Amino acid sequence: MADLIERAKQSIDALIKTAVPALADAPGSVSIPKDTKNGDFAANHAMAGAKTLHAAPKAIAEDILSGLALENTWFTAAEAAGPGFLNFRLSDGWYTAVLDAVASEGAAYGRAEERNGKRVMVEFVSANPTGPMTIGNARGGVLGDTLAAVLDWAGWDVWREFYVNNAGHQVELFGQSLEARYLQLIHGEDAVQFPDNGYHGDDIRALAREIYDAEGDKYDTMAPAERQAAFVAYGLPRNIQRMKDDLARYGITFDKWFLETDLHESGYVAETIGILVKSGHTYEKDGQLWLRNTDFGADKDECMRRADGTWTYYAVDIAYHRNKFVERGFDRVIDVLGADHHGHTVRFGKTMACPELGLNGRVLDFLIMQMVRLTRNGETVKVSKRTGKALTLADLMDEIGRDPCRYFFNASPGSHLEFDLDLAVRQDSENPVYYVQYAHARICSLLATLADDGLAPAAHPDAAKLASPQERELIRSLASFPGEIRAAAAELDPSRINRYATDLASRFHKFYNACRIRGEEKDVAEARLALAAAVKQVLENALGILGVTAPESM
Repeated sequence: MADLIERAKQSIDALIKTAVPALADAPGSVSIPKDTKNGDFAANHAMAGAKTLHAAPKAIAEDILSGLALENTWFTAAEAAGPGFLNFRLSDGWYTAVLDAVASEGAAYGRAEERNGKRVMVEFVSANPTGPMTIGNARGGVLGDTLAAVLDWAGWDVWREFYVNNAGHQVELFGQSLEARYLQLIHGEDAVQFPDNGYHGDDIRALAREIYDAEGDKYDTMAPAERQAAFVAYGLPRNIQRMKDDLARYGITFDKWFLETDLHESGYVAETIGILVKSGHTYEKDGQLWLRNTDFGADKDECMRRADGTWTYYAVDIAYHRNKFVERGFDRVIDVLGADHHGHTVRFGKTMACPELGLNGRVLDFLIMQMVRLTRNGETVKVSKRTGKALTLADLMDEIGRDPCRYFFNASPGSHLEFDLDLAVRQDSENPVYYVQYAHARICSLLATLADDGLAPAAHPDAAKLASPQERELIRSLASFPGEIRAAAAELDPSRINRYATDLASRFHKFYNACRIRGEEKDVAEARLALAAAVKQVLENALGILGVTAPESM
């Protein structure tokens, strides 16, 4: 990863400490000022070293300037400003190096040069397999998948996982709901009571109809427990496959679909909770087993085993996460969850710090996403135009397609999202995904048109030919891409890539409108084409991380 911004900062730090060796241990830093009118980078070493050198920052700054050797570096000038800042100006050589890096690294530009040797699991979506996926699942899917892509680009060994809740009360209700709809087909709806808290969706009716059409009244006289088990065995695999199909259409595939039943059948839940019992962190009350979670700093204790002997979701979740870390050796685990899980994550994080569970300093993180509100014509949308029923991921894909879904849902996870369905399908600059894709398509058209005129991007463009403010801003934006990936990974905020892509497209449009290509001198035209080609490549890389297509025409 040719992170030339970071390398420029490191170079400035080294130049300053060479000029004044007494600053070698001073905690100076280099940053990019908001207004680059007075310089491209600002260093605060003179102020940071004032205590060490027992001198005024302005005097130290002057000593640094007198000792700087900028020949054959990426900098043309440095000057003191304000209370002791040092402003550095970049040379044409640095701008040329950026364009060369993009051209040479191509589809890998922005990727970490080396893997960090660490394994990270991102668990996301993990919707109950008892019905179609919701809009909340749609947002979690995009955030999780894009975060996984960002981590991969940042050097992590990434694993994507979907946890299938195919056991417990919700599965029992699923079987009872199918049973009721099946029996209603035989005896009439008035003759068969539907279970309290059952699943009322059309998908349950459709599954029951499939069973009846295939088997007739075969299950009518069967014992309820056996009949429900048969219906669960029929319905869950079909629902899981439908989830896989919908997510694949959405551009999401998982390394593993982990079944909850595997934890139970292997005895792993009992083994894990047994560790907590043996360590003295549990107690019995009213026939239930409780975890003394306040031992670990939580605000309340947690029930592990119900009075009927079944494990709670909390107990199973402890076992599942111990499996991730201890059995499968992940160094880090990131769970993508809705805002309604916030309290759970705080308490659960305390639980998993229990030393007896064996995480040994491995990291459990949570990406919490806020709610989604879909709107059309300014009004909240809750149902599909096609079916008139609750809007699902599949419905949304049918209505607006994959690219807008992925781009819009990847908004900042910590903010409530208002998803404007009308805006998502508009083909103008107000639609951010269209705006970015149009920039890419515009460059493709430009390169093809000028190729017919005999013009091609310069193989090694001379940045001295790209001296306008719009050109320099655009090259600096290209240089910032590796840092944006690194920051998105560190902050668990994949939406940084959306914002970066939108900003890069905006800077390209400004450049295109301000700087002619056709009709200019050949060396200038070819240098500007090289800049356009570099923007095209980086837009492709950014859109690829987002799982959004980069069209060549629109």
